[in-house]
Amino acid sequence: MVQRPPTGTIPDTPGSYQFKDGSGRVIYVGKASSLRQRLGNYFQDPRNMHVRTAQMVATAETVEWIEVRNEVEALMLEYSLIKQHRPRFNIRLRDDKSYPFLAITLDETWPRALVMRGRKRKGVRYFGPYAHAYAIRDTLDLLLRSFPIRTCSNGKFNEHHRLGRPCLLFHIEKCSGPCVANINHDEYMKLVQELCDFLDGDTDEIVKRLEMEMRAAATELEFERAARLRDRLLAVRRAIEKQQMVGERNEDIDVIGLAEDELEAAIQVFFVRKGRVVGRKGFIIDKVEDVSPGGLVDRIMEEMYGDEPPLGIPKQVLVPVEAQDRETYEEWLTHLRGSRVQIRVPMRGDKRDLHETVTRNAKEEFTRHRLRRAADHNTRSRALTELQDLLHLPEAPLRIECYDMAHLHGTDYVGSMVVLEDGLPNKREYRRFKVKTVVGNDDYAAMEEVLTRRLTAYLLERDQPVNERGDRPGKFAYPPQLLLVDGGKGQLAVAERVVRSLGLEDEIPIASLAKRFEEVYLPGSSLPVNVPRGGEALFMLQRIRDEAHRFANTFHRELRGKRMTRSSLDDIPGLGDNRKTRLAKELGGINAVKKASLETLRSLTWLPDSVAETVYAKFHPE
Repeated sequence: MVQRPPTGTIPDTPGSYQFKDGSGRVIYVGKASSLRQRLGNYFQDPRNMHVRTAQMVATAETVEWIEVRNEVEALMLEYSLIKQHRPRFNIRLRDDKSYPFLAITLDETWPRALVMRGRKRKGVRYFGPYAHAYAIRDTLDLLLRSFPIRTCSNGKFNEHHRLGRPCLLFHIEKCSGPCVANINHDEYMKLVQELCDFLDGDTDEIVKRLEMEMRAAATELEFERAARLRDRLLAVRRAIEKQQMVGERNEDIDVIGLAEDELEAAIQVFFVRKGRVVGRKGFIIDKVEDVSPGGLVDRIMEEMYGDEPPLGIPKQVLVPVEAQDRETYEEWLTHLRGSRVQIRVPMRGDKRDLHETVTRNAKEEFTRHRLRRAADHNTRSRALTELQDLLHLPEAPLRIECYDMAHLHGTDYVGSMVVLEDGLPNKREYRRFKVKTVVGNDDYAAMEEVLTRRLTAYLLERDQPVNERGDRPGKFAYPPQLLLVDGGKGQLAVAERVVRSLGLEDEIPIASLAKRFEEVYLPGSSLPVNVPRGGEALFMLQRIRDEAHRFANTFHRELRGKRMTRSSLDDIPGLGDNRKTRLAKELGGINAVKKASLETLRSLTWLPDSVAETVYAKFHPE
């Protein structure tokens, strides 16, 4: 474990610090406006620190620091060191896929347009990223009629140059034929520049120029040239229509959307240039360090703008929460851009609507990511094996049951039971419980009632004979190989008491998962189990816990909704839904029905006298 440096040796200046393990490897890099104050936070009672921070300090053997002049230099140094060392306790941000870009190879004599992925190279202009490669090809198909630059490989270009014959794209007017000298170099480079300007969002000037050239050609009676310019103009306008307009024409904005849980986060970024969405990008983050939402936004911006971004740095960055060091990051981005950059949280208007759209995309991508991860058979098998080893189970838990409670100030108390079989949700085995005996807000008593009812039912059904298909009848005939409760030591103690009272302590293993720090507790131990963060075992436990929470809340809202929509006219014999609606409408509401005299009710020709008397008696029992 790293020892605190001698008093007075840590400078009270901005800088970056690095924790190293016994082998000298950098395991964590941080930055601080005051190294003395920041490093002092690491040398305190580990019980007062976040579990991941405490683990990092326990793993480290030494700490070093580098002084700089200001916070912006500290930020740039921190980013550089994280890139260089990839420390295990720093947040790891990775692309959820290798997004394709539309690239223009300006470093070639006759530049070409193509789809490119992976590492960027100098001398190439990149536009995007796009969600799919076919989106780039669709865009190119429209633009090549207006800006007919080549898309062929260098080998094909050289072959047609040697043959002296152009390829098919020249004949269908999607290439200007530089391979056969059909266009001189200056005119070709003008086409290339116009295409780059168009992709940058400068569309108005191009449209005006094409319109002027078309009219001029028609005036000079060059009708074939005017027709070609008309076709180019139509193609440009179709391409413009495909770009979504989301802001003012002079606005350059990057919009960051975020969806997260305790272990991972999904990031979606929309790039808006000249008021149009010109690209998007996504990341998945492994949250291996203790970080606040604002600190997470800081890390995202470091990754996005630390290397030269393909679309440059915009005037404004919209973020989901206030950046932890907003002023420092604004100063850094302003330095990189060369003009003022704002970082802000949109609160209203069109920008708020746009940010909600990006956030919705992040949530959907996060859901897809978790489903992909959960559906992989090898991943599930590895998770079940890890759970068996970490929780000291007699066998891999092929059936896991998780329980959670939901209520609103003690009303509409419900419990949920969700089931994973072979690592996958089995929704036919889900069960819902109405809590019957608990008065007020008492989660422990409610959990005890639900577990007692479920396990008592198991004891009654387990000895039933199997049917012809080899199954035991009953909803609770099979025991869990791991019983998981949502909560900490208190919920675990309740589960342990119920299992022991029914004599099932040797048959059903139990555990609890506390939401605050994702800590797993087992009976007989006051310390949590060291389940690796980011591992498949913890991911599976977290997933079933979240599903139990969702299932309980859904049932609770359903019951609460039914209770709040019940009417005092319900359960009156002879008064169905249609009669209730008509009665309330004709008399002016339910309160008017309650106050109506018997004569008034009998005067309604469509309401039988017997039903009118029953309604009157309901509200006038005397």
